[in-house]
Amino acid sequence: MVPEQEIQWIAAVTAAACALPGVFLVLRRMALMSDAISHAILLGIVIGFFITENIASPLLVAAAALTGVLTVSLVEVINRTHLVREDAAIGLVFPALFSIGVILISRFAGSVHLDVDAVLLGELAFAPFNRLVVNGVDLGPRILWLMSAILLLNAAFIAAFYKELKLTTFDAALAGALGFAPGLVHYAFMTLVSVTAVGAFDAVGSILVVALMIAPPSAAYLLTDRLPRMIGLSVAIGVASSLSGYWMSYLFDVSIAGSMATMTGVAFGLVFLLAPERGLLALARRRARQRWEFAQTMLAIHLMNHEDSPDAAEENRESHLHAHLRWEQDFARRVIRRAEGTGWLSRADDDALQLTERGRAAAREAVGA
Repeated sequence: MVPEQEIQWIAAVTAAACALPGVFLVLRRMALMSDAISHAILLGIVIGFFITENIASPLLVAAAALTGVLTVSLVEVINRTHLVREDAAIGLVFPALFSIGVILISRFAGSVHLDVDAVLLGELAFAPFNRLVVNGVDLGPRILWLMSAILLLNAAFIAAFYKELKLTTFDAALAGALGFAPGLVHYAFMTLVSVTAVGAFDAVGSILVVALMIAPPSAAYLLTDRLPRMIGLSVAIGVASSLSGYWMSYLFDVSIAGSMATMTGVAFGLVFLLAPERGLLALARRRARQRWEFAQTMLAIHLMNHEDSPDAAEENRESHLHAHLRWEQDFARRVIRRAEGTGWLSRADDDALQLTERGRAAAREAVGA
């Protein structure tokens, strides 16, 4: 493969690997935790480097993953005191750990390629230069193998513990009562999030890790209520966003990671606007339809209350609706037209409004008669 193809493969695999745990982060309302972990693990990477003095050592991944778990633990310890809310606990823990990592880099690792900009933004364009060579055989970019392994690990974990993850996500109390050990599942899952974040930000930086973990699942959440479909949509949206982001960076000669993060936002924005059931346009259409339906029901109830009464000849006329229902003349005319279209009412020879059996039944149903 040429480097351009390798970069796209890395982006697609990274997006898929991040989307899988991202689904459960979104459903558990722990999106901010991904941001906290993706920043706080810098401290683990720095400490791992100080121990191994090798920036390519697998121990850096282990140290960073442990720091991610430490972050989750500290947040929960502070949150359980009930002195601060969970979002405040996250805001307290991860800046502290991240800042310590930044200080250690600037103080003791200034000559090492472990700079803060690379950690935050990543540089996907350089990823193909770091090759995995075994017995003289070039197997491709190292990060592609690493993220492929993490993708398989995430998929295997979700497949193996799907029932436990689903139950602890939607009803942790019931999971505990059934003996599913929600605490153990939670920490195992957060360890997986930490490992994914560590592997991903070597190529794409911590900011894009957060974008790939949260934006595609959030968009998928607006498209479906079924968990398996949400997982599949999250992966598809993440991969599509990463590939379109790559080509946008190619066309405009800008940062690949920044373009990918932008496209995840664009994808979410489009879904937020156009989702068939939960998009803004769908909500606006539904509210407009409900407004007309409510008005027709009000009209049907008004006509039913006055039919066969002495004042029916006056009350059941279009011109009287303004006085009784406070409707403008044009609005009343449109409501009547819609009610006639749905077969709820008709006009008598003297232009009086008359309920049909269908309209009368709707009015009775609305008042519970």
